[in-house]
Amino acid sequence: MFSYEFDIHTHTIASGHGSSATITDMAKAAAAKNLKMLGISDHGPATLGGGRTSYFRNLAYAQRERLGVRMLYGAEVNILDRKGRLDLDDSILKSLDYVIASMHQPTIKPGTTEENTMAYINAMKNPYVSIIGHCDDTKFPVDYFELFKAAMKYHVLLEINNSSLSPEGYRGDTRFNDLLLLNLSSHFKYPVLFSSDSHGTKHVGDFTYAADAAKLAGVPHALILNHSSKALLSFLAMRQPNMP
Repeated sequence: MFSYEFDIHTHTIASGHGSSATITDMAKAAAAKNLKMLGISDHGPATLGGGRTSYFRNLAYAQRERLGVRMLYGAEVNILDRKGRLDLDDSILKSLDYVIASMHQPTIKPGTTEENTMAYINAMKNPYVSIIGHCDDTKFPVDYFELFKAAMKYHVLLEINNSSLSPEGYRGDTRFNDLLLLNLSSHFKYPVLFSSDSHGTKHVGDFTYAADAAKLAGVPHALILNHSSKALLSFLAMRQPNMP
């Protein structure tokens, strides 16, 4: 049976909505799922109730292991405009282990396919952005071929967001978009990332719907980066040379 070693798109109480879990609570949930590594990626300050800049600065001093689980500390930053500006300064981003860049309403209004694609690609140009979050969102249509080519050019991961694919998801019916991403992964032999996007402990390490989509698309296991913590750390190190 195919196993997964990590989940790095998760949210604690610092994200300000949908979660009352502390980092320790999240680590307990990860340990219960036998994950080797957990990443905390709370929302940036442009999200209502999101983390303040001081919170993200202090992550540099957080514990590197909790309950036998290796901890990574990142952020899910907001893309603010078509130029790819983000809601945390580079001085903070460079201190994090990884950065997920996403588009959320009402922080940014959906544009045309060309405008949304450009916003994502410009965000990828930031040297500290390592992942593009839930780019399957039907409210933000994109050119997936161009997006995938840019991800390879800038050494960025595109995620398959389990929350998007869930029956309780709020991004519309994302199955077609995720299957397209997975087929492009197979075509280009470039990895993708499974993410739970768990707000709190309930869904930590849960990739049920993402795995079903990958199976339907026939994506080789080796292209799902979650099979190996070492593979993820090597990938991030190419983007973040100072990663511990």
